[in-house]
Amino acid sequence: MAINLTPTDIDSVQRPVEMANGLANAHYIDPQVFAEESEAVLKATWAGLAVGADVPNPGNAKPISFLGIPLLLLRDQDGDLRVFENICRHRGMQLVSEAKTIEGAIRCPYHSWCYSTKGMLVSTPHVGGAGHNTHPSIVKEDLGLNEVRSHVWRDVVFINISGTAPKFTDFHADLITRWTEFDCPIFHGGDDSKFDLELTANYKLAVENYCESYHLPWVHPGLNSYSRLEDHYNIVEYGKFSGQGTLVYRQFKAEDGSAAFPDFPKLSEQWNEGAEYITVYPNVLLGVQRDHAFAIVLEPKAHNKTVEHIHLYYASETTDAKNRSVNTKQWKEVFAEDIFVVQGMQSGRYAPSFDGGRFSPVMDEPTHCYHDWVARKIATYRG
Repeated sequence: MAINLTPTDIDSVQRPVEMANGLANAHYIDPQVFAEESEAVLKATWAGLAVGADVPNPGNAKPISFLGIPLLLLRDQDGDLRVFENICRHRGMQLVSEAKTIEGAIRCPYHSWCYSTKGMLVSTPHVGGAGHNTHPSIVKEDLGLNEVRSHVWRDVVFINISGTAPKFTDFHADLITRWTEFDCPIFHGGDDSKFDLELTANYKLAVENYCESYHLPWVHPGLNSYSRLEDHYNIVEYGKFSGQGTLVYRQFKAEDGSAAFPDFPKLSEQWNEGAEYITVYPNVLLGVQRDHAFAIVLEPKAHNKTVEHIHLYYASETTDAKNRSVNTKQWKEVFAEDIFVVQGMQSGRYAPSFDGGRFSPVMDEPTHCYHDWVARKIATYRG
């Protein structure tokens, strides 16, 4: 059911970039509009939830709240990754309260109903009275855990809460094809290759900032010193994805000047010094370079609160820990440089006369592409 609110104007957002306005202030500061957008965008499409490296081994389980929905990220005993609603089918009790390894079955702490790691109900103690573990009305085959539609790409776990989105590989076929050269095993660097950044801002502002290179000279002067603004290009696929690329990627070096990490195999020459940074709508930021990659899952905690979960990946399981740590530190410094502008734009959305802003048709088209996509998802939801 649609949220009951006074609709924001999204018509001006869907104009060509030369004439469009950005999304209205309410899309960043109004909890009610955030609730509508959660239904229209975050739940209705393939949103990023976590990464497979969060549950690397069979039996690993991690509870995650997504827009208030209790979910359980789980790698079953066969090694397949699954997402379930983190509740017992008996009385709705939360099953898992902290990250753990499931040794046998998932046991509800309330009445001890038990589930396999594939979500099947396997045990209902005393359900038919003391000492009677079955009852004709309790059909175990009908009472397995509620599984949430999920897909893993580049180790990111995408979920579709509504269950109505097109198949992931169909909807994102163009992006998958674009990066087909990187379709190879990738290896998470481990504890020294992940970190979180907390933002007092709407998740869309982090996306908008990531999409464009326009801000590099002023926000990232160190990065811009060798990968200049003029070395970047826009990536725009309306209705699908957007981002930026660079023609001048400087490969990470070890202290002796050698390549710190092995390249991904069988890359073409364009990746010798090229790199691309793309947003998988609505909330996943991906980067690929010749020697490592990264994934950022934006967790929308509220209309004005976001957590960035950043993970780094390599072509080999046996990369040097010291080099990984230095690489992580450098990326953390780059991403942290963006916090003040993202939070500054959030503060700016409280100016009552701000009309969503205008876009540079040359520099801001990736950001407009994202705004246009969000607006069209909301229009579809409103009917």
